[in-house]
Amino acid sequence: MLLFYTDTITERLNYICHFILKEQLGIDYVITTNPSDCNHSNHHLIYYSKQSPKINNFHIKPQGLLFEKEVRLQHIDCYEVDGYKAFFFTNSIDFPFDIFAAAFFLLSRYEEYLPHEKDIYGRYAHDQSVAFKHDFLHLPLVNIWLADFKKALMLKFPDLKCKTQVFKSILTYDIDIAWSYKNKGIIRNIGGFLVKPSLERLLVLLQLKKDPFDAYKYLDKIHEQIHQKVIYFFLVADEISRYDKNISPKNNPMQQLIKQHANKYCIGIHPSWKSNKNLATLRKEINQLQEIISVPTVHARQHYIQFTLPETFERLQEAGIKKEYSMGYGSINGFRASFAGSYYWYNLAKEKITSLQLFPFCYMDANSYYEQKQNPSEGKKELEALVEQCKRYDGLFISIFHNNFLGEDKKFSGWKEMYAQFISQLQ
Repeated sequence: MLLFYTDTITERLNYICHFILKEQLGIDYVITTNPSDCNHSNHHLIYYSKQSPKINNFHIKPQGLLFEKEVRLQHIDCYEVDGYKAFFFTNSIDFPFDIFAAAFFLLSRYEEYLPHEKDIYGRYAHDQSVAFKHDFLHLPLVNIWLADFKKALMLKFPDLKCKTQVFKSILTYDIDIAWSYKNKGIIRNIGGFLVKPSLERLLVLLQLKKDPFDAYKYLDKIHEQIHQKVIYFFLVADEISRYDKNISPKNNPMQQLIKQHANKYCIGIHPSWKSNKNLATLRKEINQLQEIISVPTVHARQHYIQFTLPETFERLQEAGIKKEYSMGYGSINGFRASFAGSYYWYNLAKEKITSLQLFPFCYMDANSYYEQKQNPSEGKKELEALVEQCKRYDGLFISIFHNNFLGEDKKFSGWKEMYAQFISQLQ
């Protein structure tokens, strides 16, 4: 048991204490604001106060963020500590910076609630982030801090029992367009042929050639050889639009594809672009997917990684989503929340701990190809570097791949082979 003393208890403090002490370190603790508890307790003590106690304790001076109730511009001055970057320096004897406030800032995505520039898709632009500006986007910095904090705690309290994390990975796939030509209907195929005449389209429709986006059996074979959790996110928008070009969920082959995958894997909703600001549309899509797979849909990842805090996550919760996989950028690879692991979302707008569990990803094939202009070899190198960081700090690695990258489309030549090599090394 550990005693955590603070001058004031807030919802922010409750949240980050539970995350760091209980969820990550596995330490049972009690928070108190009563100084006499510190003097008469036999438990190890973290003294989170600007006052300097005389008794034996682990002292961290608070930066102040966790005691505030508003969202305001914070001064972030990064500096080096034992080879890694940190901020909210307080010059405490036992730990040099306020890890509780700094971790809260990154996990809550505090900066995304402040005025900021958006990218061409209306998303929070990654180059506005502290992680990008201070060059630690490629690192799970919170995991690094936690590892150092654990060492410091055990140095102070040698008999303190902390749990050991283990590296895990989840392979996820976004099925935006299930097939390039098949099952799109006569009108869409005629329109597509008129815009861009293609012999390949004719051969596929005549069943003389495999559809270039059909990577499903190939992936099944890969998954049989590994022991990794797999999740497929299906886009099931009713209306075709500029950003939603999926096969209709009313299409029988599409329904069969989803059912076949539901028999083997975890299935999640890939909410359409349109649903991002429309709760009724979101609920309709979730209900359609549930009717197809006959089980509740609780996993979700936003199409185009299109989300705005707190509105998008609030709608997802209202629609019954419990596990969310969009915490990453749709413009660059890296750790958006600076953490490799799952955690619960804190709604800063309402100063509320929520039950929505976030599962951040750090690599997406589309980022490598479209945004970072990488070839398969360069993509694999970045992929391996991110995995290595997750392994080094016993974190959770989550990747996103799309079926069109892993099929036979010449546009994505080499990516299928790259993925197979990567998977063989992931174990």
